Amino acid sequence: PCKMLSPMLAELADKYAGKLDIYKVNTDEEQQLSSAFGIQSIPTMLLIPATGKPQMVTGVLPKESLERAIAEVLNVK
Repeated sequence: PCKMLSPMLAELADKYAGKLDIYKVNTDEEQQLSSAFGIQSIPTMLLIPATGKPQMVTGVLPKESLERAIAEVLNVK
């Protein structure tokens, strides 16, 4: 699933360049970070707005659903 998500994240990083940052974390190498955010399954995306509550998305969403989450949670168009 993570490998399926990677090209979509690269495309979204290009589309939203300068508006948001996308980071990929290897949970095997960064177990402490994964634990701090409560990540228990992969892939997991953590949407962290400048203000407001972070939202966690688990699994691979269709691109349209992820773009809707970006617009709603991060207020990025």
